[in-house]
Amino acid sequence: MFTKHASAVCTSILFCLVLLTSCTKSPPAITTASTPTRTVVISPTVPLAPTVSATSATTPTHYTARVLLSGQLRPDDLAFDAQGHLLFSDFYHGTVSRLNADGSVTVLVSGLAGPEGIVPLADGTMIIAEQRTNRILALAPGEKSPTVLRTLPGVPSTAPCKDGVDGIALDATTNTLIVPDSPIGNVYRMSLDGTKLMLLASGIVRPVGAAVDAQGTVYVADECGGAVVRISPAGKATRMGGFGMPDDVAFDQHGNLLVIDLQVSIHALIRVSQSTGKHETLASAGFIEPQGLVVDSKDDIYVSDDYADKIVEFLPV
Repeated sequence: MFTKHASAVCTSILFCLVLLTSCTKSPPAITTASTPTRTVVISPTVPLAPTVSATSATTPTHYTARVLLSGQLRPDDLAFDAQGHLLFSDFYHGTVSRLNADGSVTVLVSGLAGPEGIVPLADGTMIIAEQRTNRILALAPGEKSPTVLRTLPGVPSTAPCKDGVDGIALDATTNTLIVPDSPIGNVYRMSLDGTKLMLLASGIVRPVGAAVDAQGTVYVADECGGAVVRISPAGKATRMGGFGMPDDVAFDQHGNLLVIDLQVSIHALIRVSQSTGKHETLASAGFIEPQGLVVDSKDDIYVSDDYADKIVEFLPV
């Protein structure tokens, strides 16, 4: 996430159009459920120029946009639960909620100190990154309040690029969590119970959103370093340049890397071809501060914007 105390600058930017055709639903009704090691040196690479890439026949080339949530809340990070429901954190309201099929919203947990990344586990447990405390929390099924799995080593501050933990990711190849420790620029691998913490990489300016591919390669957005850091299973870390302020990353169904770039002059959803390294902007106009990013099995892309107060679904056409 872009530094919160500096985010007010973004509110003056009155982007009111979505690049692709949109249709907005009525503001949803809100209901409340239970409230409640090793160091790797990062090798620099030649920055990639953000040019438009040619896409294969199987990769969507056009999208239409549909607004799923608008007007009331400030959605941040996104995730899907085991049933396929879209979950979203709300840093400013201290909640994690579920977007229901009818457009209503159910608050799953409240009273959190700046919730950010969400990782739902197969047993129904929800792992939550709490930014203001720099902690990783776990909300077990049926519980009213989360427990603390781990307090990370970094200490958040109000200095630029020193906010606490942001996005986290599940590494399905090892059944562990990837946890960027934003204030000190480290990336850790953490056991699901929080007892083990192994350093994967250090020296990143501000690591935020993370994703893991099918081979176990970790990708971390370096929001204040203008790059995405790629960490191989063997531990080699390299930087993919050509970004402004990358905030979140995800993979589509064709192995392309999707990146949310929240730099004010960019504010875009970008697709990066893994084979060529070229960049393609899929959407840009209409964003004020794009944040969360997830992709479903149908290649639909979901983007949240916590200052435009909306979640947009981009459907291939």
